[in-house]
This record gives sequence, C-alpha cells and structure tokens, in this order.
Amino acid sequence: MSEPLVASSHRDFPMPERLVPHAREWLEAAPAHPAPSTAKLSATVMLLRPGRGGPEVFVLRRASTMAFAPDMLAFPGGGVDLRDADPDVPWAGPSPQEWADRLRTTVDRTRELVIAGAREVFEECGVLLAGPDADSVVADLTAPEWDDERDALLAREQSFAELLIRRGLVLRTDLLALRAHWITPECEPKRYDTRFFVARLPEGQVADDRSSEAALVRWATPATLIAEHERGELTMLPPTRVMFEQLSRAADLTSALTANGAVWPVMPEPVEHSGALWMRSPVDEFGNGVPSVTEGSR
Repeated sequence: MSEPLVASSHRDFPMPERLVPHAREWLEAAPAHPAPSTAKLSATVMLLRPGRGGPEVFVLRRASTMAFAPDMLAFPGGGVDLRDADPDVPWAGPSPQEWADRLRTTVDRTRELVIAGAREVFEECGVLLAGPDADSVVADLTAPEWDDERDALLAREQSFAELLIRRGLVLRTDLLALRAHWITPECEPKRYDTRFFVARLPEGQVADDRSSEAALVRWATPATLIAEHERGELTMLPPTRVMFEQLSRAADLTSALTANGAVWPVMPEPVEHSGALWMRSPVDEFGNGVPSVTEGSR
C-alpha cells in the first residue's frame, strides 16, 4: 500500500480500484465535466471505548452488495431521512443553534444531521445515545423489544422522534463531538455530504453486528487498522484513513473524544501522476480541512 503523498495544502491518496473507472471517465471528459450528482446529506459516528492498547474504535466492513463503497471499512452512519428534521425530538445538550454554529449550517439542517447520526448508530449497531434525562443514558438494550424498535426504524414504520417520545427518552447531543466534514468527489455517481461525529460507547451498551449493511464488524485500535490498510488487508476511503490517523494521535480516550476546532469541508478530486490515479484531498498535515479563500473570509 503506497503512502499518501503530502503537500502543504493537500494529500494525494492512492485511489481504490473500484473508483478508478468513474475517475478515469471524469478526467477524460475534461474540461467539460458532466454535471455532478447531488451529494446527499449524511452523518456518521465513530464509537470509541477504552482498550488495553489505547482507545478502540468500532468499524464495519461494508457488504459487497452495497451501492456505495462496497467491501470498504467504514463507521456506522448513513443518509438523512426527511423525518430527522422533526423539531419534536426531545433534545438535551448544546442547543440546535449552538450545533448549527459548529456545523456551519442552518438550524433545520443541523437537526437532520445530529438526529441522523444518532438514529443511524442505533439502527446499525444497537447503540442508543439517549436517556431518561439530560444526565443519564439507557444502559441495557439487550431485551428483544429493542431489536423490534430498530427494525421499525429501518422499515420506516416509526421515526426516531416517535421512538424517543414513546420511551420517555431524550437525545443526548452532548455525547457527540464534531470531528470532520467530507464530501464525495464530483466524479462519483453516488455522493454524500457527510459530517463525522465521535462518541463514547455508553456504559452497559454493546455494539452488535445485526446490520445487513455490514459483512463484518470489529473493535480495534486506529493504529492497528492503519497498519492493516498499509499491508493491503483493508480497503478504505481517504476520510476513513484520516479519521484513524487523527484518533491514533490522541493521547487518551478523552482527547480522542474532543471535537476538532474549526471544521472545514473536504472534497477530494481525482488526479493522475507518477503513473497512477490519486484522490487529491485539500487537507493539512493533520488531516484537517483547509478553508478556501471564500470560506476563510466569512
């Protein structure tokens, strides 16, 4: 596995083979690139827990049948659902406006992103970032009725708001911290505009493998996953690799759970050099997004 090439304002990551055909078509169409597809708003959550070798992160290998990033390593997450904007979701922690300031977007979109992240992590691995009040979290989700709740969410038979209200729970948004914002390259037909959150696995809860989207789930240290990627044993997209690098630099679990300061959007683009295709990502040496002139002048 080749190391990413690093410059002062970007990094070039080796392009996964599955992405080469679309990237090649896009480059050959220059300068008249076709209009890109709309990037769907989405959220993903990096769950962390303490481990013997340092903080461990929960990851899944996406099923080979998935339309986006099949067989690649990822975190629980997915696209925003229309009902994620429901203002009736019981909310604890920073206000929607405070979150909107962190996410650099509107309050309505903020509700969608934060709620989508919490909903997806419950749907995909059974972890619920909610509790009876603003100071507690549901500890035991092993009863079969919780599997039924997840199935009802997946089938769109209920919304996340309906689940929380009926159960007398509030969403603990203070358990989430914002780490990054990445957008799928314009050359890809299926695109996402994704916020990356981090959260500690609530005490007493267990992340499981019930998701049909995952072929395999596991806990591992970020350093272990980076090493396996370098040996060609794992495939992952640039944002996943960058998140592992950032987490691996954290001194302890508390540091790993701390939000990044200024989070700027990162959208890679395909480039060709050194006899290969690369995904050029506008990030600094720490993997943080680099603001454009327009963004930096706001």
